[in-house]
Amino acid sequence: MNTIWILDDEPGMRWVLEKALDKAGWPVRSFADGIALKEALDALEGTADPRMPAVLVSDIRMPGPDGLSVLAAVRARLPDLPVIMMTAYTDLDTTVAAFEQGAFDYLAKPFDIQSAVELIARAAQSAPSRAGAVQENQTDAWAVLGEAEMAPSQSPAMQDVFRAIGRLSQSGATVLITGESGTGKELVARALHRHSRRADGPFVAVNAAAIPRDLLEAELFGHERGAFTGAVQSRRGRFEEADGGTLFLDEIGDMPAELQTRLLRVLAEGAFYRVGGARPVRADVRIVAATHQPLEERVRAGLFRADLFHRLNVIRLRLPPLRERREDIESLARHFLARSAAELGVPVRRPDASALEALRRFDYPGNIRQLENICQWLTVMAPSAEVGLEDLPPEILETGAAVVPLQAKAGPEPDDATRPAPGTEAAAAAPRSDWRAALEAEALGRLARRETGVMDALQRDFERALLRAGLRQAGGRRGEAALRLGIGRNTLTRKCRELGLDEPDADQAFGD
Repeated sequence: MNTIWILDDEPGMRWVLEKALDKAGWPVRSFADGIALKEALDALEGTADPRMPAVLVSDIRMPGPDGLSVLAAVRARLPDLPVIMMTAYTDLDTTVAAFEQGAFDYLAKPFDIQSAVELIARAAQSAPSRAGAVQENQTDAWAVLGEAEMAPSQSPAMQDVFRAIGRLSQSGATVLITGESGTGKELVARALHRHSRRADGPFVAVNAAAIPRDLLEAELFGHERGAFTGAVQSRRGRFEEADGGTLFLDEIGDMPAELQTRLLRVLAEGAFYRVGGARPVRADVRIVAATHQPLEERVRAGLFRADLFHRLNVIRLRLPPLRERREDIESLARHFLARSAAELGVPVRRPDASALEALRRFDYPGNIRQLENICQWLTVMAPSAEVGLEDLPPEILETGAAVVPLQAKAGPEPDDATRPAPGTEAAAAAPRSDWRAALEAEALGRLARRETGVMDALQRDFERALLRAGLRQAGGRRGEAALRLGIGRNTLTRKCRELGLDEPDADQAFGD
């Protein structure tokens, strides 16, 4: 069995992976930096040494040569070696750059160690010929698309989107993006274009719901002079404008039935006629479509062509609503607040703990767009730089999002004279012990407001409260907290990440 090579400057991470892989029967060789790994590659180059690695697992952020540089060097010398990249800084450009340079997969820290071992085993068993030539363009790990929606994310769902964009970077496949309004579908479409072979070509966006149906055909396909009243000259349509690039068809579910037929023909034949034209026009266009509507239901209702749906639904990316990625709310809010302050030339607003908790608990029916609007409101309306719970806009204060933070708002630490005597803490907390009644009241309130996903939302809040209590009781020591709560340490780490709690302490193995 060939060796698994591990490259990471953190001794704790190397130790954890070494122990887990050794337990699974894999021999392991570890390196603390890219220089040591290069020396090992030099010694093995051109040989059939049985110590040749089966898989390389490399961190991205390290002193000296970073992981992307190491990946490029390894792919140039050992193109068939599966390389798995790992980092605690999960952003779109880093993920895409790793896949563009031929990475087998991408591990976002903190990760479940058993899942990591299973991924390494799959990589070791992968076919030797895989796509992934070395790319000249190395993407800065901190670069984002200029918008916070595509900023580094701790959400597993968004990390899956990042991975998909990376895997699609060398593909021209049609992509269908689904998600609620305000989740950033156009930003993902632009990312797909920017990281594709068509990046030097145009990106043209058309919103099928925003253009009157009697004008949409000419908007898409263009028209000849005299085709209709007011057509005083010929005009290219969006398909022609997007030649050599990407055409983004937003809100495709609202496209009229007659245009669905024309679009289907264009996708099948690659040619179309301008309105009033007699000569076929060809355009080399990649289609990326998006909708907030459930297209399968519209197909069953006869409102959307089934054959067009299957043409568009080659690769589907689902963008999660913001309520499913609450762990990203704080970083997004801080970005929007900083940007709004810079635009207005005022001090940056800083939410206190209670305000941040209320922001995390709010469900954001308008998703990221609504969070941005709230941050703009706070920048204008908050009386001071320090934003308290009472400074939040009515749309948050009038919901249950602000109830728990008000009750949990911390007061001053008691001095020795007022601190309860040992053993009396439980008695002092007795008046607040009827948590089941409070939970039932909260559920009734949400159901009365016709909220959806109540059980999932309350379960997340329940788990978040338990984890916080366990960590507080254990003084932040995750191993001890997991033992007291009766769960595995890896499970605690994963849930902390999913529920938006603080990152592990620096001395934990799953840091960067």
